[in-house]
Amino acid sequence: MSTQGKHVAATRQTVTIHTSRLFDSKQKIFSKNISIEVDTQTGLISKVYERSSDQLPDGDIDLRHLTVLPGFVDAHTHIFLHAYSETPAINQMRDESSVERIIRATNHCRTALLAGYTTYRDLGTEGLGDADVHLRNAVNRGLLPGPRLFVATEPLASSGGYEMRLESRAPGGTSVPRLSDSCDGPWGARAAVRRRVAAGADVVKFYADYRTKALRYPTESWPGAKPIEFPPPGAGLSSDRNPNFLLFSQEEMDAIVAEAKMVKAPVASHACTPEGVLMAAKAGVTTIEHGYETLEDDYAFRLMKKNGTIFVPTLSVLELFYPRKGGFDNILRQTRNAFNKGVKLACGGDTGPFPHGDNAREMELMSEAGVPMVSVLQAATLHGWEACGGSLCGRRFGCLDEGCAADIVALDGDPTNDIKALRKVHFVMKDGKVWKQNGVPVNMV
Repeated sequence: MSTQGKHVAATRQTVTIHTSRLFDSKQKIFSKNISIEVDTQTGLISKVYERSSDQLPDGDIDLRHLTVLPGFVDAHTHIFLHAYSETPAINQMRDESSVERIIRATNHCRTALLAGYTTYRDLGTEGLGDADVHLRNAVNRGLLPGPRLFVATEPLASSGGYEMRLESRAPGGTSVPRLSDSCDGPWGARAAVRRRVAAGADVVKFYADYRTKALRYPTESWPGAKPIEFPPPGAGLSSDRNPNFLLFSQEEMDAIVAEAKMVKAPVASHACTPEGVLMAAKAGVTTIEHGYETLEDDYAFRLMKKNGTIFVPTLSVLELFYPRKGGFDNILRQTRNAFNKGVKLACGGDTGPFPHGDNAREMELMSEAGVPMVSVLQAATLHGWEACGGSLCGRRFGCLDEGCAADIVALDGDPTNDIKALRKVHFVMKDGKVWKQNGVPVNMV
């Protein structure tokens, strides 16, 4: 007799989960009548088999009425940021105390886990130094519920490349936190990778390009500020008024990737311009983030496919800055083009500027771009593991095979027929521990 609706006894060495519709993230198919045996001590899947009977032993978990998938992976997050609609980025990074930001991050961890996200690849603390290392360790020690975290600490950028740009920076003016580990030249870039790895980073992130000339035509950033007269036109994240420029040479990018490979660290590159995307792909990065400026041809996508580079288009955050007609439609088309050219996609929303817990928005937008739902689900699971480093992660997740982490979510509904099902998360298990059952949080102490 099934105990669906009851909590799993913590003393059991193994527990078996029964499904009638299970997503195979490697084959992109749904398998029927599969049961999964979980070792609750190791947090690993110990057995996967096709069930021959519908008679379920007492104490098992019955998910036959739900759609079961591997735990979701958000491949681009910022756990210390909250929605920009609540507080602008500059005020979060400059004005909020470190205590407040860390408390918010603990809440974000809980919210993300209950939304079905068992793994986060967190790509920068945005002014909090190496705090993500210690948050990751706190989750791993069982001190707070949250996704498995793969962290970058501070991103790498060239001198002046990624920093707060304020007009009041004279001696005695406003002080601001450091946003990046700045470095210049191939050997300086190698040294910065070494610093990040020594600080505890799982993944190295660098900015291939960024908007470095914001103070050329500054916007009105305080009450009563006089506007610049006759600035160049444009809006959005990059425009004639504040365009993206390359931060590193090809030699510097190559050095970053080469040094990271020596210590078996995956590399993520923020790259928005066609030149930045192409140079990062040539360097052999693991993932390219954003890539929203229209590529003039498909060579970059062909190179990404050849090198196995994963594209994380971060559609959710770009939706905040670009109008639906014109700009954002072009971004959706570019995502569809990358998929059609055979580039691997991973789901990462740049979550933080929009709320943690709304992570499913990235899957919804990827589907809207024209990516088939089974490929979207693969991008949010298996390809998420690969974006985190794949075999470099030290633990397999993103699929439900023997020996993989028992990260399991169950949805009320079929997302291939009803996309709203992505937000109807009724069951969450991470590393063999149940955190949500029948839509109700459990073990949240």
